[in-house]
Amino acid sequence: MSAERGVALVFGAQGGIGAALVAALREAGAHDSVLAVGRRTTPAIDLLDEASLERAAAWAAEHGELRLVVDATGFLHDGHQRPEKSLRQLDAARLARAFALNAIGPALIMKHVLPRLPKGGRSVFATLSARVGSIGDNRLGGWYGYRASKAALNQLVRTAAIELGRRCPQALCVALHPGTVATGLSAPFVGARATVFEPAVAARHLLRVIERLTAAESGGFVDWRGEAVPW
Repeated sequence: MSAERGVALVFGAQGGIGAALVAALREAGAHDSVLAVGRRTTPAIDLLDEASLERAAAWAAEHGELRLVVDATGFLHDGHQRPEKSLRQLDAARLARAFALNAIGPALIMKHVLPRLPKGGRSVFATLSARVGSIGDNRLGGWYGYRASKAALNQLVRTAAIELGRRCPQALCVALHPGTVATGLSAPFVGARATVFEPAVAARHLLRVIERLTAAESGGFVDWRGEAVPW
């Protein structure tokens, strides 16, 4: 990690990848504090409640300089909604929900986190995107809401990175694809031939990538190997 220790903060810390990131960061001991926020933490966050995101960002900043913030939130399916297989299954309310959770919520996290990053020295904001959000890499179709909302997230990251760079030249704002991870999000959709990482392994991959990123790569979309993903 960077020479500046400061605070590491994980949003979505009670999910599979989020919890693994918190554990890995605490084990590494590279930061003065490793803070975790989720739906059942104190303070708690709700991606549909901007005030909760602002409170969490302000609370974390009280503990020291924010040097690493990872947004590990994300939505693919639940008991009410599954990925669409065809145009016939598109529903306005479900599309809006996918965008609210996968694009708007993370954008509001950026709204309240990025201005709190220190002006000097290296700091990183990383959000978990997905390769299926790549327009250039889309060859299978389907999953309309998830694909489109992650593509929107990628554009929001790119745009925020440009603004961030004007104030914090050494800061990064990036989108990361963690690969297929053995969590409740991916479990129903993993094929027999898929390469699946345990959350602890995925967390190590992501932190290694974050450590190696340079300021010139801010605004990028990279995978767990550190390789650029097509927009």
